[in-house]
Amino acid sequence: MKLMIAALTTETNSFSPIPTGRLAFEAQLLTREGSTAEPRMHNVSLHVWRRMAQERGWDVAESLTAAAQPAGLTTRAVYEEFRDEILRDLEAQRPDIFLINMHGAMIADGYDDCEGDMMQRARTIMGRDKVIGLELDPHNHLTQAMLDNATLIVNYKEYPHIDPADRAVELFNMAADAAEGQTRPVMRAHDCRMLTIIRTLTEPGKSFVQAMKDAEGKGGILSVSLTHGFPWGDVADVGAKTLVIADGDADKAASVAEEFAARLWDIRDGLRLDYPDVSTALDMAEAANEFPVTLADMGDNAGGGAPSDSTYFLKEILRRGIKDVGLAQFWDPVLVAMCQDAGVGAQMRVRIGGKICAESGEAIDLDVTVRGIRENMFQTVNEMSMSMGTGVWLEADGVHLILSSKRAQCYSPSVFSDLGLDIGRLRIMIPKSTNHFYQNFDRVSAQVIHVGSPGAVTPDIPNIPFTKRDGNFWPRVENPFA
Repeated sequence: MKLMIAALTTETNSFSPIPTGRLAFEAQLLTREGSTAEPRMHNVSLHVWRRMAQERGWDVAESLTAAAQPAGLTTRAVYEEFRDEILRDLEAQRPDIFLINMHGAMIADGYDDCEGDMMQRARTIMGRDKVIGLELDPHNHLTQAMLDNATLIVNYKEYPHIDPADRAVELFNMAADAAEGQTRPVMRAHDCRMLTIIRTLTEPGKSFVQAMKDAEGKGGILSVSLTHGFPWGDVADVGAKTLVIADGDADKAASVAEEFAARLWDIRDGLRLDYPDVSTALDMAEAANEFPVTLADMGDNAGGGAPSDSTYFLKEILRRGIKDVGLAQFWDPVLVAMCQDAGVGAQMRVRIGGKICAESGEAIDLDVTVRGIRENMFQTVNEMSMSMGTGVWLEADGVHLILSSKRAQCYSPSVFSDLGLDIGRLRIMIPKSTNHFYQNFDRVSAQVIHVGSPGAVTPDIPNIPFTKRDGNFWPRVENPFA
C-alpha cells in the first residue's frame, strides 16, 4: 500500500484587507517536510499519518505543507503554485491513498472553493477507485465538489480545535479500511440553515459533540462531523451542515445527517449570539468580586483574519481610568522593532493600534515604559506551539499591552507571564481571540466573558454583508424552513 500526504491550509476572511501571499505562508509554515517539522495545528496530522503508515509497513510519499495565518484572499498565483506542486507529486507517485489537511474555508482570487478545486483535480489524477481523505477545520464551507470527489471527509469536532491529531487517526483508519476493501464509505450532508458560533467545551455544544462520538461505530455509521461554517467567508455555501459517513448505505448516512441537523436546531436557543458590548463587559468586570476576569476581544481575532490591532477596548479602559488590566496582543512589527532598539526600561511616546483598516478603530498615543522584550516567543495550545515572533510588554500607568511582531491570536496567558508580567496582579485580561483562548484562560480566570466587540471578525453574524449566499438562515431569520 502506498500513501501520499500533504497540507494546504488557510482560512479566508472575505472582509479582511490583508492579502494572503507567499510571505504569509513562509511566516507560518512552508515545507516539504511537514511530518518531521515541529507539530502545529496544520501539520500534526501529517505526523500521525506517517507514523501509522510506517507501522503498517506502507510506502509514504510526502508533498508540500503550506499553512498561513487567516487573512484576506489568497493570491491566485500562490494558490495555483502550491496546488499544482501537490498535484504533480500526486501524478508522479500514484498512491493508493491520498490524505490531505486543508482548512475548508480557503478562498483565492478566482476560486471560491479551493478545497473543492483540489479534490476535483486530485480525483481526475487518481481515478474513482483510489481513496482520497480530506481533514478539515469545522469552520469550513462544505461544498458539493468536496463531497463528490473525496472518499472521506472528517472535520475536527472541537472548538477550540484541540483534536486534529485524533481526527487524523480516525481518517487514516477509515481510509485504510476502504483501500483494503473492508468498507464502502458513502457520505451525505444536510444543510442546517444555521450560521453561528458553536463552542464545544461548554453546553450545549459539548453534549452535541459527545452525541456525534456516541453514534460512530454503530449501525454502520463510520463518522459524524459538524461543519460550523466560517461566517466571514463570503461564499454561497457558508453555513452549518451535518456530515455522516456510512458503510455502503447512502440512505442511512442521509437520515443520520438529517437527525443531527434536527438536534442542532433543537439546541439553537443555547447558541444565540448574546454577547455584551465592550462597555457592558467592562462594567461586569469592574463589578466582579474575584479576579482576574477574562474578556475576549472577539472582533479582533487574528485567527479569523482580523488585523489584531483594534483599540476599542483600550480606548474605553483609558477613558475609565482602569488599572491592572492586560491586553494581548497587538500586531505591530514596526513598534516592536522600535522597542527593541530602545531597550527594556525605555520610556517612549508610542502610537498603539488603528493602523491596518477602519475596523481597527482610532490610533491611540500613549506614554509607556518598555517592561519586557523576548524574541522567538511561542504560545502552547493543546501541546502544540504557535509562534508569535518577538513579544514586547509595554506599561502605561497600570495598563499592560503585549505586542507581537507576528500576527497571531492570543491563545494563552503565557503571553503575559513569559514577558515577566505576573497575571496574579491583573484584575482583567483581554485576549484578542474568539474562542481558542478559552481552554488556557479558563484555568486561571475567575470568570470568562465573550465580548461582541467591533472589528473585522465581528460576532454580529446576522448583519454580515454577504453577497453570495441568501439570507435565509438562522438567526438572521427565526424560521428558515418556513
